[in-house]
Amino acid sequence: MSAMTPIPMSSRRPVSAPRKPLPAGAWDSHAHVFGPFEQFPILEPRRYNPPLAPVADYLTMLDTVGFARGVLVHSSASGYDNSVTMDAVTQAAGRVVGVAVVQPSIDDQTLEKMHLQGFRGVRFTINGPRSQQFTGSLDFNDLRAFAPRLKALGWHAQIWAKCDYLVEQARELAGYDLPVIIDHMGYFDPERGLQDSTFQSFLSMLGDGDFWVKSTPVRLTKTDPTFESIRPFHDALLARAPDRILFGSDWPYISLDAQPPNPGGLIDLFDAWTPDEAIRQRVFVDNPAHCYLRQRA
Repeated sequence: MSAMTPIPMSSRRPVSAPRKPLPAGAWDSHAHVFGPFEQFPILEPRRYNPPLAPVADYLTMLDTVGFARGVLVHSSASGYDNSVTMDAVTQAAGRVVGVAVVQPSIDDQTLEKMHLQGFRGVRFTINGPRSQQFTGSLDFNDLRAFAPRLKALGWHAQIWAKCDYLVEQARELAGYDLPVIIDHMGYFDPERGLQDSTFQSFLSMLGDGDFWVKSTPVRLTKTDPTFESIRPFHDALLARAPDRILFGSDWPYISLDAQPPNPGGLIDLFDAWTPDEAIRQRVFVDNPAHCYLRQRA
């Protein structure tokens, strides 16, 4: 750790309830936990220094904001050791679903054990060539090998990839015959505009397979603190696939230490952009419940 900025001892994020209470049974479909670091050490080297965000703070966030359920996504800073996420899922006592990042060589017995512990998916991160990937991440080649095993478990594939890569792989992803949950609204480039062929192709692919999209704008712009430039894309996604959109807060906002968002404020923004109560019910309750509580075939 000495080669990097020192790990912060305390990084409490702002959190408050939204102006309008969430509906009963609401889910936060994307968050991470980190620490205590002496118990759950992180990788060296790594792409970023995560904030201290232990499970107690995460559960406080869920309670304060009004989330009944949550999804914890294992982070690359913790490598292939899922202990910190597993511990949090266990402490949440059935309230939280886990998404793992595992060694490509993991055996079926270990995956079965993780299923019993509350894991329901594996995350794949593809935002550059394999040579740019750090230990603790999986790519499309790994997904190709994992897909039959995920299907057998009743799990999903979660993907954080640039929109161009998603569109390039759309047919193959649809052919895996398993749920594919896409992070960060598809991680498109808003500067290319709403009519950009890549974003339009992404909209089209949502009707061609078992695709789901997590909606929050925090990773899509560094120059628009109001996120107003992202609203047309948000509206287009909801118009295209209201039954496939999930809300994911992205707490505790990795690499956004200077001005981390408030999850209650992000819900207020969603509500300002999307006043339709039926869609609110779908995004916060019905869609994630259908997605994360599927029964194994």
